[in-house]
Amino acid sequence: MKDEIQKAIISLKERMNGQEIDGSIKFNIEDVGSIVIMGGEVRESEEDTDCVLSGDLGTFMDIFNGETSSTAAFMSGKLTIDGSMATAMKYNTILS
Repeated sequence: MKDEIQKAIISLKERMNGQEIDGSIKFNIEDVGSIVIMGGEVRESEEDTDCVLSGDLGTFMDIFNGETSSTAAFMSGKLTIDGSMATAMKYNTILS
């Protein structure tokens, strides 16, 4: 499963395109691991963040590959958000 995490990190780094967004976010991918974006860095980590998005691997891969939006995944119940909704909305700009 580490391959999926590495592919997701590469995709997120491309989408970030050097941007630094205020606040930190964790993508908790069920049965795989977690990716954190903090201070403009994207890395595999379990550290605490301002916001946590949780879902399965397929949902996150669809989001990271641009096949669905994080908003659509949230509205359909495939993605849950814990913590700061404001932070989630800031990061939505890179995930859309």
